[in-house]
Amino acid sequence: MKIYTFKGKKNLCGSNIRIARAQKQITQSDLAAKVQIEGITLERDSISRIEIGTRFVTDYELKVFAKVLNVSVEWLLDGESF
Repeated sequence: MKIYTFKGKKNLCGSNIRIARAQKQITQSDLAAKVQIEGITLERDSISRIEIGTRFVTDYELKVFAKVLNVSVEWLLDGESF
């Protein structure tokens, strides 16, 4: 399977996840715990890799990030201009 990147990143939402997390003043570990409560097993290092764009984000993970960060999926995908 070919692994694709877009402008050097593997996701569009990582920078916005970081922004929303920082605005809510929660740590990567706290975010990982909130996501785990929703049934998605992620560790702090996975959150870090998502935020810097070196890890893909699945559609169901994106939906849970939007829920726990109280933002829309559209906002997570839109914030950075490409």
